[in-house]
Amino acid sequence: MNKQLGTLMFVIFMVFVGFGVIIPIVPEVIRATGASTVNLGILMASYSIASFITAPFWGKLSDIKGRRPILLWGLLGFSASFFLFSVAENSLTLMYTSRIIGGLFAGAVIPCAFAYASDSTDEENRTKAMGLLGMSIGLGFIFGPALGGVLSSFGLFVPFVISGILSLIMTAFSFFTLKESLRKESAAKVQTSRWHDFTSDFQGAMKYLYVLSFLATFTLAGLEATFQFFQIAKINATPTTIGWMFMASGLTQALIQGGVLQRFKKGNEKKLMAIGLLVSAIGFTSILLSSSAVNATLFLCIFTAGNALIRPCVLSLITMRTKVGYGSASGLTASMDSLGRIFGPLLGAFAFKLNMTLPFIIGAVVTLAALLLIQRHTALDYSEQTLSS
Repeated sequence: MNKQLGTLMFVIFMVFVGFGVIIPIVPEVIRATGASTVNLGILMASYSIASFITAPFWGKLSDIKGRRPILLWGLLGFSASFFLFSVAENSLTLMYTSRIIGGLFAGAVIPCAFAYASDSTDEENRTKAMGLLGMSIGLGFIFGPALGGVLSSFGLFVPFVISGILSLIMTAFSFFTLKESLRKESAAKVQTSRWHDFTSDFQGAMKYLYVLSFLATFTLAGLEATFQFFQIAKINATPTTIGWMFMASGLTQALIQGGVLQRFKKGNEKKLMAIGLLVSAIGFTSILLSSSAVNATLFLCIFTAGNALIRPCVLSLITMRTKVGYGSASGLTASMDSLGRIFGPLLGAFAFKLNMTLPFIIGAVVTLAALLLIQRHTALDYSEQTLSS
């Protein structure tokens, strides 16, 4: 692993520690205002919508101006959003403004980070690099909420201040340690519009990869939105128990992306994606059989293991096959992820209201159906490669 990738992993880890710190606090903050709990869902959706809209713009801009300046601006904006929330007190308007700003600038951080990794690695090691960044995000989500729970004892808004400070520290750290990864000749080639990038890349075999990226996040977000309610009804799980379950899930993700994926060479991506989809479907189905905290945790980890295999492989293939810059491709992928974060919880909550088993049945069916997307992508990709040669 090169030094630049290691530095990037540390930055991403600390950013997501800062993001994860606020996860257990936001529901309490909203409840303290006396506002309807529906605002929690809308707050989260507003973040994802903002990121969905701006991620392609930031990714494209990084193809022109470079990864480093866009990443730094993203970190600064991310930090500002936390500080704004820390002074919101009972103002829902400030809370919404904070989350929208956070989403706007998160759309800069994530695509630039993955584009930076693409610049810094060859195709042989691309999937490994994507797995390591995914591991960093997963670890951030493990330690962040735990830290948030501890910090909240000093005041509900203290975690937001700490998150803002962490992001500022990472901005300074990145400024002094990260060098520009985009070559000048690569930047000079980028003269197209964002709409052109979308229409160029979202066609043929490539469009199936972007749809797979959406479905991986869509099914994950749907599970995250309903798993706790299902286990409360099924095994009378407490918030503490759910917290331990998701910590085990995060460790599983880190193990898969930081360990298992590092053992595979280029060319195995589609096979790993298919295995991931099958394992995810098994996880969804197994969750329906939960009868204790132990087996519920095991079933959640089975799903996580499958999902953790899919996303790095999809992004790796996209950066290998893209017809536009790495930044634009990473931005489009981030938009697909944000779209999944918007619609996954909405469909999950609606399905849960109809029948509490329905979100997991739908998740299993969708992941199995996604195998057809891999088959279709493979067939079209082979045809396109044959024609080009």
